[in-house]
Amino acid sequence: MNPASELTSVIPAKNEVKLIPGLLNSLVNQDYSKMRNTKVLVADANSTDGTPDIVRSFSDRLNISVIPGGLPSAGRNAGAALAATDYLLFLDADIELASESLIRNAIELAQSKKLHCVTTNIICRDGTFADRLTYWVNDMFQYLSCLHRPFSTGMFMLFDKRSFDELGGFNTQIHFAEDYALSKQVKRSRFRIVRGGVYTTNRRLEKMGHWRVAGLFFSTAFNSWNKKFFLRDHGYWKA
Repeated sequence: MNPASELTSVIPAKNEVKLIPGLLNSLVNQDYSKMRNTKVLVADANSTDGTPDIVRSFSDRLNISVIPGGLPSAGRNAGAALAATDYLLFLDADIELASESLIRNAIELAQSKKLHCVTTNIICRDGTFADRLTYWVNDMFQYLSCLHRPFSTGMFMLFDKRSFDELGGFNTQIHFAEDYALSKQVKRSRFRIVRGGVYTTNRRLEKMGHWRVAGLFFSTAFNSWNKKFFLRDHGYWKA
């Protein structure tokens, strides 16, 4: 008899036919004992490249479904609304889990410490030195943030569902750093970073440039309490 699931994973996606198989394969390879029963909901934002078909091809290895999506915050909320589990795991479609034990370790940490949010570090596996340095700096700031007001990126966010619902989910009016804005509401004592990491690509850095990405990061950090900043259109998804 298969163990019951305690986790729902939500992945917002649009035209990710090249990269999402890497993520889904890394989910298949997780040593989390309940992975096969874990619902994986891919919130598709009207992909035109066959992403839903690729996703469904994993149905023999994962309990996976495609649901209507939109911008990441709307897609994540749509998946969360369908979840009836204690935990929600939000993943970006263009990443891969760097450790086969990442989900198990994150769940065990959340359960043992009664945490509301668990994230992990980011690794740019195939990028240039500048790409890797950019993400290394992000990781260092993330670790330092735990001393005061921690933050997470949407690449890997494990949430206690009750806490997620109490916070109101992702603000769909925010089109940039909606993951940052939500995680900043989590109490420091209920937040942790688990080792293991996720592999990401350098495509955003190639499209936007390192200086613009860094500028947006620091602007976001300096405007943590400025709601108007987050509601402004920063052109992130147009890049």
